This record gives sequence, structure tokens and C-alpha cells, in this order.
Amino acid sequence: MIDMKVSIELTLTPLNNNYKASIISFIKSLRDSNFKLIETPLSTQVYGEFDEVMPFVTNCIKQSFNESASSMIHMKIINSDRNDYVADF
Repeated sequence: MIDMKVSIELTLTPLNNNYKASIISFIKSLRDSNFKLIETPLSTQVYGEFDEVMPFVTNCIKQSFNESASSMIHMKIINSDRNDYVADF
């Protein structure tokens, strides 16, 4: 098995009036890890080993979906660790 680092960007979009509580709960569940996290106003980024981070992220998404009647998740995955990216232009 080859180790593979990944960068994951997640944006939770609850489709209900209690959206703030759903987003806060989702972010807190992501924080409950040893993975590198970067939070921005529009998304949360998670960095780690693919085989470790994917089950964790999947469980966080499932928990969020169980807590909210209707939500969308936007997810981008890059097969490298980009947490130290700095624009050079």
C-alpha cells in the first residue's frame, strides 16, 4: 500500500432555517481530529493521509446529514498535500 496525502475542501450547505447551528456542529466535528485543518469563511480544508482522512470525513458528513433534514456538501479532493500553498504571482 502506498501512502497518499490528500487535500479536501468541504462546504456544507444546510437547506433549512437553522443553518448556522448545522454548520457550527459540522465544523466542530471536523476539529475533533489530529488532521491539519484550515477554516475560511467559505469552506473548511482538511489535510492528511487518504486512508485515514476519508473515513473520518465520511463519518462527519454522515453525522451532519443525520442532524439536518436536508443539506448539501460540496467536496473537492486533490491527491497531494497543498496546505502550504502560497501564490507566487
